[in-house]
Amino acid sequence: MSPTASLPSTSQDILEAARHLLYNKALVYFQGKPIGTIAALPQKVRNYSNGQVSVSIPGQDLNYTEVFIRDNVPSMLYFLVDDRPEIVRNFLDICLSLQSQQPQTAGIFPTSFHVSATKLTADYGQRAIGRVVSVDATLWWLILAQVYCQWTQDWGWAAQETVQQGLKQFLRLILHPGFREAPTLHVPDGAFMIDRPLDVWGAPLEIQVLLYGALLSTTHLILQGRGRELQDEEHQQVEQSLDLAIRLRRYLLKHYWLNSRIVQILRRRPTDLYGDQIVNEYNIRTETIPHWLQTWLGDQGGYLIGNVRTGRLDFRFFTLGNCLAAIFDLLPRPQQKALFHLIARNRDELFAEMPLRICHPPLDDEDWRNKTGYDPKNKVWCYHNAGHWPCLFWFLVIAILRQESPTDELVADSYAYHRLLKDGYETLLSRLPEQQWAEYFDGPTGVWIGQQARAYQTWTITSLLLSEHFLIRKSADKQIMNLPSLGSLIRQKQELQAG
Repeated sequence: MSPTASLPSTSQDILEAARHLLYNKALVYFQGKPIGTIAALPQKVRNYSNGQVSVSIPGQDLNYTEVFIRDNVPSMLYFLVDDRPEIVRNFLDICLSLQSQQPQTAGIFPTSFHVSATKLTADYGQRAIGRVVSVDATLWWLILAQVYCQWTQDWGWAAQETVQQGLKQFLRLILHPGFREAPTLHVPDGAFMIDRPLDVWGAPLEIQVLLYGALLSTTHLILQGRGRELQDEEHQQVEQSLDLAIRLRRYLLKHYWLNSRIVQILRRRPTDLYGDQIVNEYNIRTETIPHWLQTWLGDQGGYLIGNVRTGRLDFRFFTLGNCLAAIFDLLPRPQQKALFHLIARNRDELFAEMPLRICHPPLDDEDWRNKTGYDPKNKVWCYHNAGHWPCLFWFLVIAILRQESPTDELVADSYAYHRLLKDGYETLLSRLPEQQWAEYFDGPTGVWIGQQARAYQTWTITSLLLSEHFLIRKSADKQIMNLPSLGSLIRQKQELQAG
């Protein structure tokens, strides 16, 4: 029996069906309180061998019935705009209670947790496929905590000693001394939404942008929660956090931002230089620059590349990292305009039959074999190797809509971008119910349901609800992910010191 009895026929029916699935099927309770949503609704896997139909055996859903911090971000934002902030507070409190206290991992949050009648069991990577620890879950918790407080003005929650201790523990983890001077955070392959080997080890874009957002969020929560009563350690942490955020933003704009003019500069830089004053710091050679960049970038497009590593850059376009860079205002307005122009220019690749493609282009042939470890889930045009993920669409909706104002330089392109978003929304509306709210889609155009995709994926369901809320209702709630700017935090810190 599927989680919904029949396909809804109108757009309103579809949205009501999505809300029903979210509130009545996906929501998880612990000790009588709603505390989060499961990754996907339990499903029956059918085996048609020998003409017989058999249902799934226990365990087929793996950890999809657990509560993931990453996957719950869209659910929690929808609960906020749908006037259910108590669910978000419950979720934040539960995750905080699971923050690791072990010496080696103190300060991290779990990737997910399993809920039973009397117990919560957290997964910090010790049960994950490949035993890869998630890093983005920790960073997302800080950002979601800031969004909750900003939206509800519940700064009393942030002022609680348990919350403040959790914030300080996170900063101790992030600000500790290391071997590298670069402000980026190094992680292993598979440590964020790209959760299987895809040659994203090192300093992948998504983690760096999330780190930037987490630093701003944590600093603001400490300043708002403590007021004028900062202790010595907190003063030092605030100073270091702001300094790291400044250096990180400057670093990303210098080393990760790419447009046609920069490509031409890269191609003519000398190599094998030594010393402080050199222009090719990572010894990047011309042969590593792919030819597809010419048509991809055009003369007006720009984006943040996927990674910067010694000897080579990862020129792949990663959708989530770029959308978040716009939402968090890590990218200045001219760069945001270039990014949206690039997305619109390449809509056939990024949107196609199902928005949005998670990255472009895919790894194939020998690269797929060597860099993914022959991972069958990440074959070319599949899963995270350039698959299409409807859960990403609402990020682009907010990234574009939140920039609009009567004097905004993006207004000249407003109609084209709205048309792009409206077409994407109509695609989700028409295809997702029919395709059972699939987790992801495969193929060069995203027309096929992912070979190993789970049906009734919660963040697929929530993506449609959030997109409708911001795009169709034209709600002012599009400002929900506004983080404090670096400038405002620096001024707040200076006022605190002066007072």
